[in-house]
Amino acid sequence: MQSRSTGTTVSAGSSTKDAIRDAALELFRAKGFEQTSLREVADVVGITKASLYYHYASKQDLLGAIIDPIIEHMRSMAAEVDGIRWSGASVRTVLRDYLRGIVRHRHAGALLLRDTVAIINALNDRYPDWVDSTEQLRGWLAGPVPTDESKLRAVAALEVITVALVSTEYAPGAPDELVEGILLDCAVTVLDGFADR
Repeated sequence: MQSRSTGTTVSAGSSTKDAIRDAALELFRAKGFEQTSLREVADVVGITKASLYYHYASKQDLLGAIIDPIIEHMRSMAAEVDGIRWSGASVRTVLRDYLRGIVRHRHAGALLLRDTVAIINALNDRYPDWVDSTEQLRGWLAGPVPTDESKLRAVAALEVITVALVSTEYAPGAPDELVEGILLDCAVTVLDGFADR
């Protein structure tokens, strides 16, 4: 059986494992997680399905390789804020660092938002604590003595930052620096004045 050619192949210097992950990301984004077969991923990379299984045991493992960096970034930010004294300057720094990690993975982030239900179902057991990480970050942003207002502002600021995950859909040509600058300004505006109180 002859494999389909899509014009995408493993590039020089790229590992097969990385090429598989990158091809899967593009196919998942274009077709959806559930609608993409591992055979299609293997065809795009130019390998057999058996070779793909050597690198990734299942489609869920492949999805995990795409999503893991985002989840790990969220976890590390949540762990990091515990040791940071809350102030206006530290709030901006934390938002900037969180946003930079999201922007770095924004191509995978679009997949999260496009196929949320399928991804949550596929990875349900893999990330039982990722919601906790987000909650911890929200709690820190709300300040040392949180009020209803500060809690709402913290949630809104983080929601602004999640726009980075869909930025490739709405502004595909926007460079990372532009996405980061605009969204950081917007998130800080949501918290404007609150952190200085």
